[in-house]
Formats: sequence, structure tokens, C-alpha cells
Amino acid sequence: MRWVLGLMLAALTLPAAATERAILAGGCFWCVEADFESVPGVLSAVSGYTGGTVENPTYAAVSRGGTGHYEAVEITFDPAVIGYDRILHLFFRSVNPTDPGGQFCDRGDSYRTAVFVLGARQRAAAEAAKAAAERDLGRRVVTPVLEATRFWPAEAYHQDYWRSEEIILTRFGPRRKAVAYQLYRAACGRDARVRDLWGDAAAFAK
Repeated sequence: MRWVLGLMLAALTLPAAATERAILAGGCFWCVEADFESVPGVLSAVSGYTGGTVENPTYAAVSRGGTGHYEAVEITFDPAVIGYDRILHLFFRSVNPTDPGGQFCDRGDSYRTAVFVLGARQRAAAEAAKAAAERDLGRRVVTPVLEATRFWPAEAYHQDYWRSEEIILTRFGPRRKAVAYQLYRAACGRDARVRDLWGDAAAFAK
């Protein structure tokens, strides 16, 4: 009995498994969040804003321009299941990293792509992933690798938009957010363009 109690006590005092973070800007944050929440080893994906100069940014302010923020997603993952290199590989192949003016139908600075790195190890991995994407495409990749600054979670109504059952009014009439998201993604041409660009290597494209 004593050894059983010892094992139980040891289990209770073991540190929690380490997690890591990746911060990625890939155009519409709903889409990046939805893509990465399907990946084994990803524990959470939070839509938000980063890279700007204004504190407490709002969706309206960021969309209007002038704050310097990107729409981005903070991904928390278990490195024992999926590595940072793999996340970067999937990221580059789920966007158009040759487009400096936004992504797909979403234009403007807040929709540009970027990898925001946390330290020298992530920077080296991101630069290597960017170079690999350039080699695979045979085209210049404009996605910058930037030092991470404060990440601001977006408003609650943006989180998990892609699977929300909440009813909203759209130009198609009342729709669940999940349905509105699918209509938006198709109309924006995201998956079609990713397939055209990356072919069989395209990640997440339906």
C-alpha cells in the first residue's frame, strides 16, 4: 500500500507536459484557426491581432487600417505530438506566401502573411521553412519572419467562428455562423487558390 501511495503522490507532483506556441498570420484568422484546430497535437488556436502599435486593438480599428496589426492566430501545441517545423510546413502550404497585399479576396495590411517568432530557435526554423517554400514553388516568398510582439485575442464573437451554431443575419438571410463561414471561404476562393498554387502539397484545401 505504501508504494502505491508513493506512486500516486509522485504522479500528483509531476510537472505538466510542456507546450509551445506558434503565432501565424495567414489572412482571415477564422480560416487559419479552423485549419489548425484540426491538426493532431494542436491544443488550441486563438484568433487575434499582433504586430501593431496600438494597445487593445479592435476588429473595426484593425480592419480600418493604421494600427499596424495583422490578423493572426496563436497556436498552442504539444511538441511531443507535432513539431514547430511541421506547423510551419502546413502553414506555408495553406496560404499564398507570394502575395504582399493580403490573402485571396481579403486585401490590405491586416491580411498579410507573417510568421511571428519566439526566440532564436523559432527564427531559424521559420527562415528554413520559408526557404523550403521558395524552393518548392520556384517563386519568391514575401512572408516576413518577425519577432513576436504582444498578441491580443480578438473579440469573443470571432473565436471558433467556423463551428459556431449561433444564428446571424447574412446577405443570404439568417444562417448559422458555421454555414456563413463556409460560404465566405468558398466565395473568397481560398482553397481553390491554394490548390492552384501548391497542387498535391496543398494543406487543408478542400
